[in-house]
Amino acid sequence: MDAVKTYHDVNKADDSLSFGISKMEDIYQKRKGRPDVPHRHDYYTILVVKEAKGSHIVDFTTHLLGNNQVYFISLGQVHQLTEFKPTIGYSIVFSSQFLALNHILVDFIEDINLFNDFSNTPPLQVEPKEMELLTSYSEEMLRLNAGDSIYKYEAIGALLKLLLITCHNLCSLNQLDTQTMEVGASLVRNFKQLVNQHYKTWHHAAAYANALHITPDHLNRVVKSLTGKTAKEHIQSRITTAAKRLLYFSPLSQKEIAFELGFSEPANFSAFFKACTGISPSTFKQSV
Repeated sequence: MDAVKTYHDVNKADDSLSFGISKMEDIYQKRKGRPDVPHRHDYYTILVVKEAKGSHIVDFTTHLLGNNQVYFISLGQVHQLTEFKPTIGYSIVFSSQFLALNHILVDFIEDINLFNDFSNTPPLQVEPKEMELLTSYSEEMLRLNAGDSIYKYEAIGALLKLLLITCHNLCSLNQLDTQTMEVGASLVRNFKQLVNQHYKTWHHAAAYANALHITPDHLNRVVKSLTGKTAKEHIQSRITTAAKRLLYFSPLSQKEIAFELGFSEPANFSAFFKACTGISPSTFKQSV
């Protein structure tokens, strides 16, 4: 039903590898500067971009490629990179298996709130001095990955976690007191898991609040404080992202998509989609 190109293995030549890192300029030369087709991965991707010019489309939202940016692409997100010149930077890919092998909990990845598998995923803009630090971590991971030193993947795992923590601390959104972070992180994590499981049938925040045994107001306050978006906005983003993927990549009719996403009437789906995106489903399909 979904025709989007999907990369399943971090290294297609060796499916036992669960981590990879490459210089983005080398990838550009390998592709001879041509944009890749829209695609997604069954693993995490970080793009540490020092110098670039072009665009990066993530789930149908276009971001301008520029200097000193960091992109975080989660499992399942559809993206496409278009470069007007060779990008200077690093592409870091790793699987959930790599996290487990290096004792990095998936909860940690969810709590730092850098990877969003739905909703808008803008790049993290950093200062040149901060980019120097991220570059040093990336360069050391590249060096280790090319060698055969003892415990090389453990060392890479430590550097990866350090890079993620550094980026997390650079996000102004995360400048909250420790108590708020600790109390809210588990709730937000559970909420997001429920959204991924039930977005086709639960379209309102009240259903999720009821499942979490809290009030909708409390859910909205906590989710907003830690993510910058309300629970309602997260739910709407998850539904519209799924709708856009189906409209673009699947042969389903709008009526079939409406029913697939839990709408009793196609007109209700069209009204919801237009309210959230500003355009109708048919206009979106014609525009991409």
